[in-house]
Amino acid sequence: MPQGITAGQERAGADALRRAALLQSVPEADDTTPLAAQLAEDSRRRIRLQGAKFDRPTETRIFTIANQKGGVGKTTTTVNIAGALANGGLNVLVIDNDPQGNASTALGIDHHAGVPSTYDVVIEGTPISEVVQECAAIPGLLVVPATIDLSGAEIELVSKVARENRLRTAVEAYLHWRSHEGLDRLDYVLIDCPPSLGLLTINAFVAAREVMIPIQCEYYALEGLSQLLNNIELIRGHLNPNLHVSTILLTMFDKRTNLAREVADEVREHFPLETLAATIPRSVRISEAPSYGQTVLTYDPGSSGALAYMEAAQEVAARATQTNHDTSAASAEEDNR
Repeated sequence: MPQGITAGQERAGADALRRAALLQSVPEADDTTPLAAQLAEDSRRRIRLQGAKFDRPTETRIFTIANQKGGVGKTTTTVNIAGALANGGLNVLVIDNDPQGNASTALGIDHHAGVPSTYDVVIEGTPISEVVQECAAIPGLLVVPATIDLSGAEIELVSKVARENRLRTAVEAYLHWRSHEGLDRLDYVLIDCPPSLGLLTINAFVAAREVMIPIQCEYYALEGLSQLLNNIELIRGHLNPNLHVSTILLTMFDKRTNLAREVADEVREHFPLETLAATIPRSVRISEAPSYGQTVLTYDPGSSGALAYMEAAQEVAARATQTNHDTSAASAEEDNR
């Protein structure tokens, strides 16, 4: 073994060579055979993503997944990106901040009435450490569930002191508690929001540093987006100056249709830096998975939908690494001056 190269690095190099050889063995297919092309692309994705481990960010990244338009895949994106990041070896927390509790359902988390939940955290001030549950199907994934009690939280929050900051205070206290207890640092916190701009969503915006916006590749895709961006600017100006839209994910994408391609082109034109290269296809498997209390990653890990979410999560993690490198380079350049 060459001097200075560890056994782990040697194995990683061998794995990379093996994957490169497998990728070359996958036959090419063109648009004249769309099914064959899709199968070939899925094969390449499986080879690239099998056993992939993601780099840890230098600090905990806190995302709010939001879009005022309903039915665009907010909850689906939250649970599947979270699951993919955890599968990539990272420590992830999902906070279900939607009274419907769909994220809790999809992750197989108990959230019937009376279960300690986001309601207790936001309204009663219960520490997240007393509420959080482990996702049995995905190691490294923790969940703060939502129960039906959360449906009344909007009204109850009105009379609370520092009502917009209650979730942020709880998240910061939990991160500090984990450090004090000697537990591994969380790499990602993902907050799922209801499709409205009430006090629950404002709490999520104030608690987060980054916003991820799923955009459906349909006719009304950009409807309401300008209002959402205006609301984010208001939050930045008055409550959370660190908040910014870092990620846009195209969902329900069907590349066979002109409409989907046109919507994708328009989104990329307006948000070239924020929009991920990975897109999430319209998929029956993605839709079926929650009814079994699973993400698509555990329900059908080889499906196009699961592979697409793994690709998207890999890109999110890689962007954090690139940002860290850019920041370090900028700091070094500033020091040299």
